[in-house]
Amino acid sequence: MPDDAAAARAAAEEESAFSHQPVDPDITSAYGSHPDQVIDFYAPRSAQDSPAPLVVVLHGGAWRARYDRRHITPFADFLARRGFAVANVEYRRGADPLIPGQNTGDGGDATTPPAGRWPATFDDVAAALDALPALVREALPQADPRRTVVTGHSAGGHLALWAAARHVLPPDSPWRTDSPAALRGVVALAPIADFEVAEKLDVCGNASLQLLGGHDTFTERRPYADPVLLLPTGIATTLVQGRTDLVVPQAVAESYADAAAKAGEVVGLTLLEEVGHFPLIDPAADACAVVAEEIAQLAW
Repeated sequence: MPDDAAAARAAAEEESAFSHQPVDPDITSAYGSHPDQVIDFYAPRSAQDSPAPLVVVLHGGAWRARYDRRHITPFADFLARRGFAVANVEYRRGADPLIPGQNTGDGGDATTPPAGRWPATFDDVAAALDALPALVREALPQADPRRTVVTGHSAGGHLALWAAARHVLPPDSPWRTDSPAALRGVVALAPIADFEVAEKLDVCGNASLQLLGGHDTFTERRPYADPVLLLPTGIATTLVQGRTDLVVPQAVAESYADAAAKAGEVVGLTLLEEVGHFPLIDPAADACAVVAEEIAQLAW
């Protein structure tokens, strides 16, 4: 259990990150018929001599419905003000709140909405990334899709790593692609990157277990969903992690980086001292500037 000082600091970090007003996009485009199948686009706010790199943002929130893309719009705007073109992706998440007493299938609190929808969450991220080049050409001509970096926070960090690994999914996966995605790289922020370690640490209340449908299907579905089992990818990857993160502890990112090394791939791991979970997406925090620099190193 964290001590009182650590818990208080984490609460203050979360409050700061969520204190910013949502920032409306320049344009929103649909990649499907469901209300959650949309992408918000932000044009670069600074003048550019050439098309701007494109940053694809996948928000976190334990894949649960209560957390949508609006909470990360200040971060998207922050990146746009740093000269990036930004695509903020929405996707289907956990179902609506359950009726008290309804069985969640995972032994958890039946009043808590489940994390994610199998297979809809993965269907949406795959569809969004596939539709993105055409949508960008129409909605954001300032962007250069040839210089695309995918980033994501927490559960969104998981989805960013997964989206970059579709070419190494099992052959029978409906999301598998024939070749690697045309990406400059991935910057995953405090990602839920190893489901086995995440479950041992009870990250986000067994969210990864719920995402895969519960105990009965967790082992069966992990090879199709868990980034740590999808290595090497051959795509430049950097993890940014706060050392004092109480939500997704440092051990999760370290496990992914270790697995990558064993698979013969070098994954960058930037560990930030005295930084928890939320400063990584908080425009008021120094950690957010570090994230932007990590993205820039891959994009430019």
